[in-house]
Amino acid sequence: MTIRRLLWEEDGQTLVEYGLLVALIALVVIAALTILGRRIANTFNTVNNTLPT
Repeated sequence: MTIRRLLWEEDGQTLVEYGLLVALIALVVIAALTILGRRIANTFNTVNNTLPT
């Protein structure tokens, strides 16, 4: 009876799916911030280099 309950119970599957979604969203956010961070840093460096000292 316990094995049948473990095979058909979906609570653990839902938790794993939510965990995978959170991990995927975190990876997308980290990648976006990395790309945008480099662009923003390049913009600030360009502005800094064009300003007179």
